[in-house]
Amino acid sequence: MSNEKKKKPCLKEQATYSHGHHQSVVSSHARRTVHDSAAFLAPHIQPTAHILDIGCGPGSITADFAALVPEGRVVGVDAVASVLDQARSLARDRGLANIEFAAVDANALPYPDAAFDVVYCHQVLQHVKDPVGILREMRRVAKPGCGFALASGGEPNAGRVLPAWARRAGFAPADTQVTVTSWCYTGERARQWGDMWAERAVKSGFATMVKEKGLGTEEDLQAVSRAWTEWAKQEDLFFNVPSTEILYRVPPVSANPA
Repeated sequence: MSNEKKKKPCLKEQATYSHGHHQSVVSSHARRTVHDSAAFLAPHIQPTAHILDIGCGPGSITADFAALVPEGRVVGVDAVASVLDQARSLARDRGLANIEFAAVDANALPYPDAAFDVVYCHQVLQHVKDPVGILREMRRVAKPGCGFALASGGEPNAGRVLPAWARRAGFAPADTQVTVTSWCYTGERARQWGDMWAERAVKSGFATMVKEKGLGTEEDLQAVSRAWTEWAKQEDLFFNVPSTEILYRVPPVSANPA
């Protein structure tokens, strides 16, 4: 029986990324690297690996993966096609020929079973309608015996339940490693976060959502923006983002008895 016949139909993504893709949002995504967002994974990557990066955004982590696998291949996918133009531009600027990007719904990945050595997503699961379903899809397209299905979430509530989501998606606890790291910034790097949030509070999709849902007014958002601006002027800045990470090795397929 083919993979297509065995695979259950998946719903399209029903959630909307509330922050949107204003430049204030995308620019912060573009600062992410393998060093700060996938250090838990990097030691396991082989130079021949075939990697899938789900929710790749502007592609900075994806490009770092491509540099780590000169004999392999990296596919970056995102539900929003427009942000992938920036990802492709970055790959061209870095001279990376072993990388490609596609607009894809992670609820129904258009790839066969066991297609990738590494399947990765970062700051995605807290924004989707069915995180458990997406984790199942990640597991499906990862190779048994050598494949890794990985996820990390920077939103505290999602981080607390990530291991439970993974268990519901079929990730055996014995094969699952859970770690927690954090982005910790002071000085100019923290100031950049403050300035970014000051702009995001009034110009991004977050601002639109707050007003449409009656959660706040334009005056409220302006006050939030001013607070971030004032915070960013302080001398003793400290900005910390915790991240829960899952590293999962797909178990090898058991041999059928003779």
